[in-house]
Amino acid sequence: MDTSAIIKIGTCAWTYDDWRGVFYPEHLPAADKLAFYAQHLPAVEVDSTFYHAPKQSVVEHWAAVTPDDFAFACKLPQAITHELRLRDAVKPLRDFLEALAPLGEKRWCVVVQLPPSFRPRRDETALRDFVRQLPATVRFAIEFRHTEWHLPRIAHLLQEHRVAWVWNDLTSLEHQKEGAFEFLPDTADFLYVRLMGDLRKKHGADGTQTHRYTRLQWPRDPGLESWSVRLRQAAEDHARIFVAVSNHFEGYGPKTAQRLAERLGLALKLPEPTAQEEKLPAADGQLELL
Repeated sequence: MDTSAIIKIGTCAWTYDDWRGVFYPEHLPAADKLAFYAQHLPAVEVDSTFYHAPKQSVVEHWAAVTPDDFAFACKLPQAITHELRLRDAVKPLRDFLEALAPLGEKRWCVVVQLPPSFRPRRDETALRDFVRQLPATVRFAIEFRHTEWHLPRIAHLLQEHRVAWVWNDLTSLEHQKEGAFEFLPDTADFLYVRLMGDLRKKHGADGTQTHRYTRLQWPRDPGLESWSVRLRQAAEDHARIFVAVSNHFEGYGPKTAQRLAERLGLALKLPEPTAQEEKLPAADGQLELL
């Protein structure tokens, strides 16, 4: 079994300025970042599509500068998930998928990230209507941000329409030395995993960034060990597995991707830092503040 063809590990976005000098060369033009990124990582979750649908010329550029086996997972625009709340979404969804068409087979999945306020009591009918009209030719994964959705009937709905239930790791920083033990429904022939970390500490009270994403800061070795075991098992009976790693999970997304890949026997070589040497995190695992 060619695990590298089944499991794709990438970061949540590729445009971080914090990565200059530690991942990207200091003076690399922004337009060249994706091509450079794709030399070292086999996949990426596209965060920018959450804010607006991309222009076709932009998507054509993404397709042109990445290898044939590169994998994109594109987040559905918040105009559909947060503003329309999945209602009256037929046309905007069709327009979004048409914009992604130049990716061809590189479009591995569309990620539907729902807001925490999206709840069954008010929104289950909208979810059902939305899922039922999804095109069968596109893989979709839905991330629920509220535990009220953890119901057998919701898992059955996604299973019936071959939509993946996103497995996300939101383990708090206080429990970083523990593995993620929550078992979420397996509803499709593929898996979508998001290693996000403690979102409560991602930003300050005023919404600003509170730390820099330049190095491994609070390692989660037990979590990575747990995920590697689950992913190896899942690879035996799933057509493909996409793992999206947030900077906030361990402090530096590319390093987390590499650490997980090593546990899965996958080769992933990062570029050498050019501005500073990578430092080990403090023993207490505290955040590196700006």
